[in-house]
Amino acid sequence: MRKKILVTGGAGYIGSHTALALLGQGYEVVIADNFSNSERWVPDRISELAGCNIRTEELDLRDRDSIFQLMKQLLPDAVFHFGALKSVGESIEKPLDYYENNISGTLNLLHAMLDFGCNRLVFSSSATVYGHPESSPINEQAPVHAINPYGRTKLMMEQVIADVSMAAPTFKAAVLRYFNPAGAHPSGKLGELPRGMPNNLVPFIAQVAAGVRPEVAVFGSDYATRDGTGVRDYIHVVDLADAHVAALDYMIRTQEGITVNLGTGQGFSVLEIIDAFSRESGRAIPYSLKGRRAGDAAECYADASKANDLLGWRATRGLSQICADAWKWQQTISNS
Repeated sequence: MRKKILVTGGAGYIGSHTALALLGQGYEVVIADNFSNSERWVPDRISELAGCNIRTEELDLRDRDSIFQLMKQLLPDAVFHFGALKSVGESIEKPLDYYENNISGTLNLLHAMLDFGCNRLVFSSSATVYGHPESSPINEQAPVHAINPYGRTKLMMEQVIADVSMAAPTFKAAVLRYFNPAGAHPSGKLGELPRGMPNNLVPFIAQVAAGVRPEVAVFGSDYATRDGTGVRDYIHVVDLADAHVAALDYMIRTQEGITVNLGTGQGFSVLEIIDAFSRESGRAIPYSLKGRRAGDAAECYADASKANDLLGWRATRGLSQICADAWKWQQTISNS
Protein backbone atom coordinates (compact mmCIF):
# COMPACT_ATOMS: atom_id res chain seq x y z
CA MET A 1 0.00 0.00 0.00
CA ARG A 2 1.14 3.54 -0.73
CA LYS A 3 2.24 5.50 2.31
CA LYS A 4 -0.15 8.32 3.22
CA ILE A 5 1.32 11.74 4.02
CA LEU A 6 -0.49 14.66 5.65
CA VAL A 7 0.97 17.98 4.53
CA THR A 8 -0.04 20.92 6.73
CA GLY A 9 0.23 24.25 4.93
CA GLY A 10 0.36 22.23 1.73
CA ALA A 11 -1.15 25.01 -0.39
CA GLY A 12 1.69 27.38 0.52
CA TYR A 13 4.87 28.07 -1.40
CA ILE A 14 7.15 25.31 -0.11
CA GLY A 15 4.33 22.99 0.95
CA SER A 16 2.81 22.92 -2.54
CA HIS A 17 6.10 22.07 -4.22
CA THR A 18 6.75 19.36 -1.62
CA ALA A 19 3.27 17.89 -2.06
CA LEU A 20 3.98 17.68 -5.79
CA ALA A 21 7.36 16.01 -5.15
CA LEU A 22 5.72 13.44 -2.84
CA LEU A 23 3.08 12.62 -5.44
CA GLY A 24 5.85 12.19 -7.99
CA GLN A 25 7.44 9.57 -5.73
CA GLY A 26 4.21 7.60 -5.40
CA TYR A 27 3.05 8.79 -1.99
CA GLU A 28 -0.62 9.46 -1.26
CA VAL A 29 -0.92 13.09 -0.16
CA VAL A 30 -3.58 14.93 1.83
CA ILE A 31 -3.25 18.71 2.21
CA ALA A 32 -4.52 20.54 5.29
CA ASP A 33 -4.50 24.33 5.05
CA ASN A 34 -6.47 27.27 6.44
CA PHE A 35 -5.67 29.35 3.31
CA SER A 36 -4.73 32.39 5.40
CA ASN A 37 -1.65 32.91 3.23
CA SER A 38 -2.37 30.75 0.18
CA GLU A 39 -4.95 30.37 -2.57
CA ARG A 40 -7.69 27.76 -2.78
CA TRP A 41 -6.87 26.93 -6.41
CA VAL A 42 -3.33 25.77 -5.58
CA PRO A 43 -4.30 22.13 -4.83
CA ASP A 44 -5.99 21.94 -8.23
CA ARG A 45 -2.78 23.15 -9.84
CA ILE A 46 -0.81 20.50 -7.95
CA SER A 47 -3.27 17.85 -9.18
CA GLU A 48 -2.88 19.12 -12.74
CA LEU A 49 0.91 18.93 -12.61
CA ALA A 50 0.91 15.53 -10.88
CA GLY A 51 -1.74 14.01 -13.13
CA CYS A 52 -3.80 12.80 -10.16
CA ASN A 53 -6.30 14.19 -7.70
CA ILE A 54 -5.18 15.41 -4.31
CA ARG A 55 -7.42 15.55 -1.27
CA THR A 56 -7.60 18.91 0.50
CA GLU A 57 -9.02 19.67 3.93
CA GLU A 58 -9.59 23.26 5.03
CA LEU A 59 -8.78 23.52 8.70
CA ASP A 60 -6.82 25.60 11.19
CA LEU A 61 -4.30 23.81 13.39
CA ARG A 62 -5.36 26.00 16.30
CA ASP A 63 -8.69 24.13 16.19
CA ARG A 64 -7.72 21.11 18.24
CA ASP A 65 -10.88 19.13 17.50
CA SER A 66 -10.48 19.52 13.73
CA ILE A 67 -6.91 18.23 13.59
CA PHE A 68 -7.77 15.35 15.94
CA GLN A 69 -10.73 14.35 13.76
CA LEU A 70 -8.63 14.50 10.61
CA MET A 71 -5.79 12.51 12.15
CA LYS A 72 -8.23 9.85 13.38
CA GLN A 73 -9.77 9.59 9.92
CA LEU A 74 -6.52 9.53 7.93
CA LEU A 75 -4.10 7.66 10.20
CA PRO A 76 -1.20 8.98 8.07
CA ASP A 77 2.21 7.33 7.97
CA ALA A 78 3.94 10.73 8.31
CA VAL A 79 3.24 14.45 8.61
CA PHE A 80 5.04 17.23 6.77
CA HIS A 81 4.48 20.37 8.84
CA PHE A 82 4.56 23.68 6.94
CA GLY A 83 1.50 25.24 8.58
CA ALA A 84 2.88 28.42 10.18
CA LEU A 85 3.04 32.17 9.74
CA LYS A 86 6.38 33.10 8.19
CA SER A 87 7.15 36.84 7.89
CA VAL A 88 9.95 38.24 10.06
CA GLY A 89 8.65 41.81 9.77
CA GLU A 90 5.06 40.89 10.50
CA SER A 91 6.15 38.80 13.49
CA ILE A 92 7.75 41.89 15.04
CA GLU A 93 4.50 43.83 14.56
CA LYS A 94 2.19 40.99 15.64
CA PRO A 95 4.16 38.69 17.97
CA LEU A 96 1.10 37.23 19.70
CA ASP A 97 -0.34 36.08 16.38
CA TYR A 98 2.90 34.24 15.65
CA TYR A 99 3.16 32.58 19.06
CA GLU A 100 -0.51 31.58 19.03
CA ASN A 101 -0.54 30.26 15.47
CA ASN A 102 2.87 28.63 15.24
CA ILE A 103 3.27 27.25 18.75
CA SER A 104 -0.34 26.35 19.53
CA GLY A 105 -0.89 24.81 16.11
CA THR A 106 2.23 22.67 16.45
CA LEU A 107 1.26 21.50 19.95
CA ASN A 108 -2.18 20.43 18.71
CA LEU A 109 -0.63 18.62 15.76
CA LEU A 110 1.89 16.76 17.93
CA HIS A 111 -0.82 15.73 20.43
CA ALA A 112 -2.92 14.36 17.56
CA MET A 113 0.05 12.53 16.03
CA LEU A 114 0.92 10.82 19.31
CA ASP A 115 -2.69 9.94 20.09
CA PHE A 116 -3.16 8.21 16.74
CA GLY A 117 0.23 6.56 16.39
CA CYS A 118 1.79 8.75 13.69
CA ASN A 119 5.47 8.71 14.56
CA ARG A 120 7.24 10.48 11.67
CA LEU A 121 7.40 14.25 11.28
CA VAL A 122 9.22 16.33 8.67
CA PHE A 123 9.39 19.84 10.09
CA SER A 124 9.85 23.10 8.22
CA SER A 125 12.38 25.08 10.24
CA SER A 126 14.59 27.99 9.23
CA ALA A 127 18.12 29.33 9.30
CA THR A 128 16.67 32.23 11.31
CA VAL A 129 17.24 30.02 14.38
CA TYR A 130 20.95 30.90 14.08
CA GLY A 131 20.28 34.62 14.60
CA HIS A 132 23.43 36.64 13.88
CA PRO A 133 25.90 34.02 12.62
CA GLU A 134 29.44 34.44 13.87
CA SER A 135 30.78 33.26 10.52
CA SER A 136 29.76 31.47 7.33
CA PRO A 137 29.34 28.77 6.18
CA ILE A 138 27.02 27.82 9.06
CA ASN A 139 26.85 24.21 10.17
CA GLU A 140 24.33 22.55 12.49
CA GLN A 141 26.62 22.94 15.51
CA ALA A 142 26.55 26.74 15.27
CA PRO A 143 24.94 28.47 18.27
CA VAL A 144 21.18 29.03 17.95
CA HIS A 145 19.93 32.43 19.01
CA ALA A 146 16.79 33.63 17.27
CA ILE A 147 16.47 37.43 17.18
CA ASN A 148 12.82 37.98 16.16
CA PRO A 149 9.45 36.43 17.07
CA TYR A 150 9.27 34.38 13.86
CA GLY A 151 12.70 32.85 14.48
CA ARG A 152 11.89 32.27 18.13
CA THR A 153 8.73 30.34 17.22
CA LYS A 154 10.77 28.12 14.91
CA LEU A 155 13.35 27.53 17.63
CA MET A 156 10.63 26.83 20.22
CA MET A 157 8.97 24.36 17.86
CA GLU A 158 12.32 22.64 17.34
CA GLN A 159 12.73 22.35 21.12
CA VAL A 160 9.22 20.97 21.59
CA ILE A 161 9.83 18.39 18.85
CA ALA A 162 13.15 17.38 20.46
CA ASP A 163 11.45 16.93 23.85
CA VAL A 164 8.66 14.84 22.31
CA SER A 165 11.27 12.68 20.55
CA MET A 166 13.05 12.16 23.87
CA ALA A 167 9.84 11.25 25.70
CA ALA A 168 8.48 8.98 22.95
CA PRO A 169 11.35 6.88 21.56
CA THR A 170 9.33 5.69 18.56
CA PHE A 171 8.65 9.28 17.47
CA LYS A 172 11.20 10.52 14.91
CA ALA A 173 11.52 13.95 13.34
CA ALA A 174 13.51 15.46 10.49
CA VAL A 175 14.11 19.12 11.32
CA LEU A 176 15.05 20.99 8.16
CA ARG A 177 16.62 24.43 8.50
CA TYR A 178 16.15 26.29 5.21
CA PHE A 179 18.27 29.15 4.05
CA ASN A 180 16.62 31.28 1.30
CA PRO A 181 14.05 29.39 -0.80
CA ALA A 182 13.56 30.97 -4.21
CA GLY A 183 12.42 30.20 -7.75
CA ALA A 184 9.32 28.33 -8.88
CA HIS A 185 8.20 25.15 -10.59
CA PRO A 186 9.73 25.12 -14.11
CA SER A 187 6.25 24.73 -15.65
CA GLY A 188 5.42 28.29 -14.58
CA LYS A 189 2.24 26.95 -12.95
CA LEU A 190 3.32 26.95 -9.29
CA GLY A 191 5.36 29.45 -7.29
CA GLU A 192 5.51 31.98 -4.50
CA LEU A 193 2.42 34.18 -4.15
CA PRO A 194 3.26 37.11 -1.86
CA ARG A 195 0.28 39.08 -0.62
CA GLY A 196 1.09 42.78 -0.64
CA MET A 197 4.75 43.74 -0.38
CA PRO A 198 7.02 40.70 -0.94
CA ASN A 199 9.13 39.79 2.07
CA ASN A 200 11.75 38.00 0.01
CA LEU A 201 14.25 39.44 -2.44
CA VAL A 202 13.66 37.33 -5.57
CA PRO A 203 9.88 37.90 -5.85
CA PHE A 204 10.47 41.61 -5.18
CA ILE A 205 13.00 41.76 -8.03
CA ALA A 206 10.54 39.85 -10.24
CA GLN A 207 7.85 42.45 -9.55
CA VAL A 208 10.26 45.25 -10.45
CA ALA A 209 11.15 43.44 -13.69
CA ALA A 210 7.43 43.14 -14.47
CA GLY A 211 6.82 46.84 -13.79
CA VAL A 212 4.71 46.20 -10.71
CA ARG A 213 7.17 48.12 -8.51
CA PRO A 214 9.52 50.96 -9.50
CA GLU A 215 12.84 49.75 -8.07
CA VAL A 216 14.64 47.44 -5.69
CA ALA A 217 15.85 49.01 -2.45
CA VAL A 218 19.26 47.55 -1.59
CA PHE A 219 19.81 47.85 2.15
CA GLY A 220 23.50 48.20 2.91
CA SER A 221 26.28 48.74 0.38
CA ASP A 222 29.27 48.94 2.72
CA TYR A 223 29.48 45.40 4.08
CA ALA A 224 32.81 43.57 3.96
CA THR A 225 31.64 41.51 0.97
CA ARG A 226 32.83 41.38 -2.63
CA ASP A 227 30.52 44.21 -3.75
CA GLY A 228 29.48 45.71 -0.41
CA THR A 229 25.97 44.21 -0.40
CA GLY A 230 24.66 41.40 1.78
CA VAL A 231 25.37 37.79 0.78
CA ARG A 232 22.80 35.00 1.21
CA ASP A 233 22.35 31.36 0.22
CA TYR A 234 19.48 30.94 -2.29
CA ILE A 235 18.11 27.43 -2.80
CA HIS A 236 15.70 26.50 -5.58
CA VAL A 237 12.32 25.53 -4.18
CA VAL A 238 12.25 22.31 -6.23
CA ASP A 239 15.60 21.26 -4.72
CA LEU A 240 14.15 22.11 -1.32
CA ALA A 241 11.06 19.98 -1.98
CA ASP A 242 13.25 17.06 -3.04
CA ALA A 243 15.17 17.36 0.23
CA HIS A 244 11.95 16.85 2.19
CA VAL A 245 11.25 13.60 0.36
CA ALA A 246 14.86 12.52 0.99
CA ALA A 247 14.41 13.29 4.71
CA LEU A 248 11.37 11.03 4.92
CA ASP A 249 13.21 8.29 3.06
CA TYR A 250 16.09 8.66 5.53
CA MET A 251 13.78 8.21 8.54
CA ILE A 252 12.10 5.18 6.97
CA ARG A 253 15.51 3.65 6.15
CA THR A 254 17.30 4.35 9.43
CA GLN A 255 14.45 4.71 11.97
CA GLU A 256 16.28 7.84 13.19
CA GLY A 257 15.54 11.55 13.31
CA ILE A 258 17.83 14.24 11.94
CA THR A 259 18.46 18.00 12.00
CA VAL A 260 20.06 19.43 8.86
CA ASN A 261 20.69 22.66 7.00
CA LEU A 262 19.26 22.95 3.51
CA GLY A 263 21.16 25.30 1.26
CA THR A 264 23.60 25.32 -1.61
CA GLY A 265 26.71 26.16 0.39
CA GLN A 266 27.28 29.19 -1.83
CA GLY A 267 26.36 32.81 -1.19
CA PHE A 268 25.29 35.46 -3.69
CA SER A 269 25.12 39.18 -3.06
CA VAL A 270 22.04 41.33 -3.61
CA LEU A 271 23.63 42.97 -6.64
CA GLU A 272 24.57 39.57 -8.08
CA ILE A 273 20.95 38.44 -7.75
CA ILE A 274 19.72 41.61 -9.47
CA ASP A 275 22.23 41.14 -12.28
CA ALA A 276 21.33 37.46 -12.76
CA PHE A 277 17.61 38.24 -12.83
CA SER A 278 18.19 41.01 -15.37
CA ARG A 279 20.01 38.55 -17.65
CA GLU A 280 17.31 35.88 -17.40
CA SER A 281 14.38 38.28 -17.84
CA GLY A 282 15.97 40.53 -20.44
CA ARG A 283 14.78 43.48 -18.38
CA ALA A 284 16.68 46.28 -16.68
CA ILE A 285 16.19 46.14 -12.90
CA PRO A 286 16.35 49.65 -11.38
CA TYR A 287 17.71 49.73 -7.84
CA SER A 288 18.83 52.26 -5.26
CA LEU A 289 21.36 51.87 -2.45
CA LYS A 290 20.04 52.49 1.05
CA GLY A 291 21.50 52.35 4.54
CA ARG A 292 21.86 49.08 6.40
CA ARG A 293 18.84 47.57 8.14
CA ALA A 294 19.22 46.80 11.82
CA GLY A 295 19.83 43.12 12.40
CA ASP A 296 21.09 42.23 8.92
CA ALA A 297 24.27 40.17 8.73
CA ALA A 298 26.89 40.73 6.05
CA GLU A 299 27.04 37.06 5.03
CA CYS A 300 24.82 34.07 5.76
CA TYR A 301 25.19 30.83 3.84
CA ALA A 302 24.97 27.14 4.67
CA ASP A 303 27.30 24.31 5.27
CA ALA A 304 24.96 21.70 3.78
CA SER A 305 27.44 18.81 3.91
CA LYS A 306 25.42 16.90 6.54
CA ALA A 307 22.35 16.83 4.28
CA ASN A 308 24.57 15.90 1.34
CA ASP A 309 26.17 13.01 3.25
CA LEU A 310 23.23 11.57 5.24
CA LEU A 311 20.27 12.26 2.97
CA GLY A 312 22.11 11.64 -0.30
CA TRP A 313 20.77 15.00 -1.43
CA ARG A 314 22.32 18.15 -2.77
CA ALA A 315 21.02 21.27 -4.50
CA THR A 316 21.47 20.93 -8.27
CA ARG A 317 19.70 24.01 -9.63
CA GLY A 318 21.80 27.16 -9.80
CA LEU A 319 21.11 30.87 -9.65
CA SER A 320 20.29 31.20 -13.35
CA GLN A 321 17.56 28.58 -13.08
CA ILE A 322 16.19 30.17 -9.92
CA CYS A 323 15.85 33.47 -11.76
CA ALA A 324 14.52 31.95 -15.00
CA ASP A 325 11.83 29.95 -13.18
CA ALA A 326 10.89 32.89 -10.93
CA TRP A 327 10.52 35.09 -14.02
CA LYS A 328 8.37 32.53 -15.81
CA TRP A 329 6.13 32.35 -12.73
CA GLN A 330 5.95 36.15 -12.48
CA GLN A 331 4.80 36.31 -16.10
CA THR A 332 2.12 33.71 -15.32
CA ILE A 333 0.89 35.86 -12.42
CA SER A 334 0.99 39.06 -14.46
CA ASN A 335 -1.00 37.50 -17.31
CA SER A 336 -3.63 35.84 -15.15
